[in-house]
Amino acid sequence: MAKYLVCGKYIGDGVKGLLNEGGTSRRSEIEKLVASLGGKVECVYYAFGEYDIYGIMDMPDSTVMVAFSLRAAASGLVTVKSVALLTPEEIDEAAKRTGEYRAPGVNWLP
Repeated sequence: MAKYLVCGKYIGDGVKGLLNEGGTSRRSEIEKLVASLGGKVECVYYAFGEYDIYGIMDMPDSTVMVAFSLRAAASGLVTVKSVALLTPEEIDEAAKRTGEYRAPGVNWLP
């Protein structure tokens, strides 16, 4: 499974819905949607600032993560941003892989 940080911002009547239903109710709905897509919610937190809600989710793949985002955003009451999370071991593995690349305007390769 792939791990994602999900950031959401309630807009318009979405804020009113949160006030009426409460945070635990919205968390339950998120957990239901994620489970219906074959994923698992690790945690959900509310915050103030750029985003209203944050979650860490394990999803089968990026297509499933997009399905989650589309379903939530289709309501028109929340915007969703997702960020793929990588473990230090995955970064180690990526660092071992090499490829040929020349930066624009650079005539040498490190």
